Amino acid sequence: MKKAKIWLLVALASVFLLVGCKQSQKETTTLREDPYYQEKFLMGTYVRIRVYDEGKEDALKPAFDRIKALADKITINQEGSEVDAVNAQAGVKPVKVSDDVYHLLKTAYDYSEETNEAFNMTIGAITQLWRIGFDDARKPEQSEIDNALQHIDYHKVIFDDQEQTVFLQDKGMIIDLGAIAKGYITDEAVKVLKKEGVTSAIVDLGGNVFVLGHSPRGEDEPWNVGIQDPNQARGTTVGTIKEANKTVVTSGIYERFLEVDGKKYHHLFDSRTGYPFDNDIAGISIVTDKSIDGDALSTSVYAMGTKAGLEFVEGLGDGTEAIFVTKDDKVYLTKGLEDNFEIGADSGYTLGNRDDL
Repeated sequence: MKKAKIWLLVALASVFLLVGCKQSQKETTTLREDPYYQEKFLMGTYVRIRVYDEGKEDALKPAFDRIKALADKITINQEGSEVDAVNAQAGVKPVKVSDDVYHLLKTAYDYSEETNEAFNMTIGAITQLWRIGFDDARKPEQSEIDNALQHIDYHKVIFDDQEQTVFLQDKGMIIDLGAIAKGYITDEAVKVLKKEGVTSAIVDLGGNVFVLGHSPRGEDEPWNVGIQDPNQARGTTVGTIKEANKTVVTSGIYERFLEVDGKKYHHLFDSRTGYPFDNDIAGISIVTDKSIDGDALSTSVYAMGTKAGLEFVEGLGDGTEAIFVTKDDKVYLTKGLEDNFEIGADSGYTLGNRDDL
C-alpha cells in the first residue's frame, strides 16, 4: 500500500485516526480531501463527526440531532432524563420509557448477566458516591461504600415488555449507563449517516470511534486507526491498526481519576468491592462491529485483567478483537490483530509475550 504524502492527525478523545489525504488513482467515488466537520460538547465530552462524501454536509445536522436527543434521555443527573425518572421511582413504581431507552436497558441487563457483573448496569450507587470526573469527586468512607454495595443488584431491575416499563425493586438502586450509552449513541449516529447516503465518515463520541466506509486515500483503502497511549496526553499513540466499517472503543486509567494521598483512583469500578478495578491493565481497546458492544466489552474485559481478557475476547468468535496496554509498558494483542497492529517506533512500548502472562 502506498503511503499518502500528507497525513492528517485527527485527535479523537481516547482513540484517534490517522487519515491519509491523497486519493488513489483508482478512486471512483466522490470523496473530499477535507471533510465536512462539526463538533459539539455533549455528555461531558467533545462529539465530532467528519463526513467525506461530496455534497453530504447536510447529513451532519440530523446525526447531531439524534445524538442530543438520545443523550437527553439516557444521561443521569440531567433534567428530562428517562433513566433519572426510573431511578427516582426506585422501590416505588415502574416507569414507562421510550423504545430507545427500553432497548438500551435490556441490552445493559444482558451484558450484566453475560459478563458475570464485570459490567453492571446498577453500579450507580457507587459511581454517584465517588463522583470521579466531576468537581466534587472524593474518596468515600468505607461505611458509605459498604452501604452503597447493598444497592447494587441488576437482578432487581424488572422489565415489563408489554407495558414497556422498568422498575427498580430496591429504593436505593441507581442505574448508570455510562459504560454503554456512548456506544449505543455512536451506532445510532452512524445509522443516521447511512440513511442520509453517507458512505465515508468518522464518528467520535469521546473515545467511541466508528470508521464508516473507506478512507479518502482510495477505493477499498481502510482507515489507519491510532490507539491511545494510556500514559500520555490525547493524541499520543502506542501503535496503529487498519480498519473499515469498524468501531474502536478504549477504556483506561488515563484522564478521569481522583488522587488521594498520592494514590490514583480511576473511574472503572468493581461492583463487588466498590473500588476501582486493580489489575495489570493501563488501557484496553476493543475492535468490533457495533460500538455498543465495544463500549460494554471495554469495561468488562478491563475487569478481567490481561490474561483472562485475551482468552475471553478470543472466545467470542465473532470477529471482535482487543489491544491491551499494560502498566509495565507491554502491548498484547488478540490473535486476529497480530498481522494488523503496527507498534509505534518511538512509543516506548514493546509487544508482550503471551506465554509470560
